[in-house]
Order: sequence, then structure tokens, then C-alpha cells
Amino acid sequence: MQDITKTLADWKNSLCREVDVGGLYTRSKIAHKWKAPWRGILLRESVAWRMQDLLEQSHTLYAASQLLGARILLRSAFETVAVLIHLNQATRQVVAGTKDFHEFTERTEMLLLGSRDKSTPYETISILTVLGKADKRYPGLERWYADLSEAAHPNFEGMLFGYSESDWQSRTTSFQNRWETLYGISHLEAISACMVIFDAEYNHEWPDAFEALERWIEQNDAMLEATK
Repeated sequence: MQDITKTLADWKNSLCREVDVGGLYTRSKIAHKWKAPWRGILLRESVAWRMQDLLEQSHTLYAASQLLGARILLRSAFETVAVLIHLNQATRQVVAGTKDFHEFTERTEMLLLGSRDKSTPYETISILTVLGKADKRYPGLERWYADLSEAAHPNFEGMLFGYSESDWQSRTTSFQNRWETLYGISHLEAISACMVIFDAEYNHEWPDAFEALERWIEQNDAMLEATK
């Protein structure tokens, strides 16, 4: 298993500090006169900042034997990496000709600017929809999320199972905090799985898909202008 503490520290040191629109325009005047690639970059880097923050806090809580909070934060990390996966999938679909570019542009608005409280004019995409699509690329991701969600909600696992044990012979229920006993061993495995997925999508899939999108826009710019 990877050294989680070191990897998270390395991530923190390498986080993007600035996105320069002028630099993008210099890179490709045609591709970057369109807003979708720029939004894709902002989304990618926002995901990176949030992933590092969530996983560092989850790991810190794990080390302090605070497993409930650690699992809830890890659940949020799986949601977050799923957003990047979804962006990369949609980018690939544009390049493959199976998704309309202007529809893709609207999707980048929803992914980056969407809200549920009407604080922005864009409606957020359902995270369950995003997770469902991400699971097609990483089978089992949705299961990780579902398992972590049980701890996040005040249902059977989040309450009775997490805080008590029953002796059916004596018909007594003893209350105690059981989260470390239940998940102390498996939590690091779950963090590591989330980190591996993020690394693949951030460092490998996104750069390749982004460059393919730039080339595609350059080749199809006239058509995009005519249909905007």
C-alpha cells in the first residue's frame, strides 16, 4: 500500500496556484476562444484542491481513531473524484463525435457552477448520476460510495450498528462506539483506492483527453462557429 501521508504531502505541494487565461490563449488561440476548455481546467484543479483537503482530513481523523468522521469525509472524496471522471468521459465523447460540443459546454457550466440552493443560476448535476457513469469506468466505485454512505446517514449502520451490540441470549443491548473496530483496518484500503483513481484521472486521463479536445476544436472550429 502506498505511503498515504507522503503522497498527500506531495499532492499539497504540487497543487495548481493559478490559471492564466492569457497563457491558454497563447497555447491555442482557436481552442481557447471557447470557454469549455478553460472551465475544464478550473474544474480539474478545484477537484485536486478538494481531494487533497478531504483525504488529508480523513486520514488525520483515522489516525486519531475518529472513524465516523473519517468515513464521511472519504465518502465526499469519492463524490469529488467522480466529478473529474465525468468531465473526462464527456470530453472523450466530444472528441469521439458522440456528444455535441455546445451541450458539453453547458455541462461544464453545471459541473463547475451548479448549486442546489439557487446561489448560482445553474442547477447542479445529480451526484448519483455522476457516480453511476464513473462506475462504468471503475467498477466498484459506486459500491465504495454506497458502503460509506451507510455511515453518513442516521439509519441502521449509522446508529444502532455503529454504537451498540446486542446479546440475544440475555436480551440486552450494550452501547459503545464501534467505528474503529468495524472499519479501522479497511479504511486505509479505501483511502488508497480513492487516491489511485484520482491519480489516474488527474495525471493521465485528463491531460490526454484535454489535448485531444484542443486538437478537435481546432479542426472543427468553423462548424462550431456556424452552430453556436
